[in-house]
Amino acid sequence: MSADEKFENAKDKLGGQAKEGFGKVSGDKETETEGQAQQGKAEAKDKLQDARDTVKGAAEGMFGDKDKDKRG
Repeated sequence: MSADEKFENAKDKLGGQAKEGFGKVSGDKETETEGQAQQGKAEAKDKLQDARDTVKGAAEGMFGDKDKDKRG
C-alpha cells in the first residue's frame, strides 16, 4: 500500500471518528451513523489493499518480479 493510500485511509478514519463523536454529542443519530460508515469504508479499503499486497507478494515470490529483472 502506498503512503498516499495509507494517508487517505487514516484521514477518512479520523474524519469518521470526529463525525461520529460530533453526532453523539449533538444527539444527531444520522451524523453519528455517517461517521461510523465512513470509518467502516476506510477499514474495508485497508483490508482490500492488504489483500492485494499479499497476492502481489505471493505472485512475485512464485514468478519473480519481472519489472525488477528489467531494471537491473
